[in-house]
This record gives sequence, C-alpha cells and structure tokens, in this order.
Amino acid sequence: MTLEQFKASLTQSQPPSDLHPIVQGLWYDAKGDWEQAHNIAQGREGDQPYDRLHAYLHRKEGDRFNANYWYRRAKATFFDGSLEEEWRELVQQHL
Repeated sequence: MTLEQFKASLTQSQPPSDLHPIVQGLWYDAKGDWEQAHNIAQGREGDQPYDRLHAYLHRKEGDRFNANYWYRRAKATFFDGSLEEEWRELVQQHL
C-alpha cells in the first residue's frame, strides 16, 4: 500500500484489515479517534515502535513532558518537524 492509498482509506469507516497495528493507530489518529490510537500504542508498551507511536500521540495531545518520556523509551529524539510530518514519517515506516 502506498501513502496515497493509505490516505484514501481515511474515507472508509474502518481501517483496512491488513494494516500493521501501528499504521492502524495512525489511521485512527487521522480520523480523530485519539483514544483508539492510544489503546494500540499502550497495547505493546516496551516495544520501541509502539513507544514511538505513544510519543507522537502525547506530542499531538500537547503533553510534551509525557511525550518526552515515550521518545526516550523509544530511543528516539523529540521530533523537530510538524505533527503532519511526524505522522507521515511514521506511516511510511510501517506501511
């Protein structure tokens, strides 16, 4: 699936069933369902890619302190770009 196809799936009521769970979380986030995205991130705490999703979600929430905690757990630095750039980068990493 390409990024464009993934973005097109945002018109659907449910994410495509074959998406990686992290991309499912980003799908829910793009649809405004932060809680469902957060549940996916929390479901595998300690797994770096999920902790990285967790960091992004708390950054988007505006909780920089909590986001920094999850960036450290993911062994990543605080993302310097926009939320849209971070979202796109995460999607592309896991498509």
